Amino acid sequence: MSPAGRPRLATLAAMELQQMRYVVAVAETGGFTRAAERCHVVQSALSHQIARLEKELGARLFHRTSRSVRLTAAGEAFVPVARQALEAAERARAEVEAAAGEVRGRLAVGAISTVAAVDLARELGSYRARYPQVRISLRMEMSERLIDQVRQGSLDVAFVGLVPGARSPGVRERALAHGELVAVVPPDHPLAGREWTDLRRLAEETFVDFTAGSAARRQRDDAFRAAGLTTEVAFEVTTVEFLAKLVRAGLGIGMVPLAFAAELPGLSVVRVPDAPARVERVVWSARGPSPAAAAFLRALGVDPDEPDPGSGLRGPDPGPAVREPDPDSAVRGT
Repeated sequence: MSPAGRPRLATLAAMELQQMRYVVAVAETGGFTRAAERCHVVQSALSHQIARLEKELGARLFHRTSRSVRLTAAGEAFVPVARQALEAAERARAEVEAAAGEVRGRLAVGAISTVAAVDLARELGSYRARYPQVRISLRMEMSERLIDQVRQGSLDVAFVGLVPGARSPGVRERALAHGELVAVVPPDHPLAGREWTDLRRLAEETFVDFTAGSAARRQRDDAFRAAGLTTEVAFEVTTVEFLAKLVRAGLGIGMVPLAFAAELPGLSVVRVPDAPARVERVVWSARGPSPAAAAFLRALGVDPDEPDPGSGLRGPDPGPAVREPDPDSAVRGT
């Protein structure tokens, strides 16, 4: 970039946080209209402030066409730093308020759709009752995306499901529960009513599963691959509720955490002793939690100041013990 095109450092101090918020909103929503709606301003005001910022920086942040808006190279470089600046400003205000004895600010929480280690609705409700000045939000996503959003600062805390031993750079974490995956089948399925089956038998079935690349899907795929098996995934979904609907309709079978399976009415649950294990974790920024996030973690029984001990708070009931399977009975169906 030429000297004339480089951001002029003298103007950076004059950059307003509101301008940063507008740029981040456009980047996240993919358009000026939706960004203006999110920020509760008219589009012309938002566009004017972004144009003013681009002039101050000496670089365009967005490619604008009649059909789309996308970040330029300068915009790609600017947005992560803007997120960090906004997070730092929010953190500074929250720290001052916490020092005065009041927890305020925001608590942005993310979670996978199959979180079972924590009753998230109950915990958020209790938190709101205790800290009414905190703005609470929740979004559901895949584990990898949630972890990225915690790193970037758009989320304060996230509940994710990972394979045992997995670690994610840029975040701190605490294991909440170690659980097993079970098969869920329609009530009229040949496997319905059986106490257990194995991966080899399940590989004969058509699957309803989470999208390729998600942690849940990768766990299952890796387990079958390690056993020398392949599976047919005909239906890919993003929520466990829709997975359950498709399974109830007889379109395939699925695999979900045992603790969550009990919440899916109209399905039969079959234990799978050689299925992969899963660890539910809560993650927060490696830079440390905000006062609002720290209060939430402590309400869960997690001390953010302590190192991860490798285990955690309340976990799901592991359920009744499963007897050691007879290798032939899964084939016989007895």
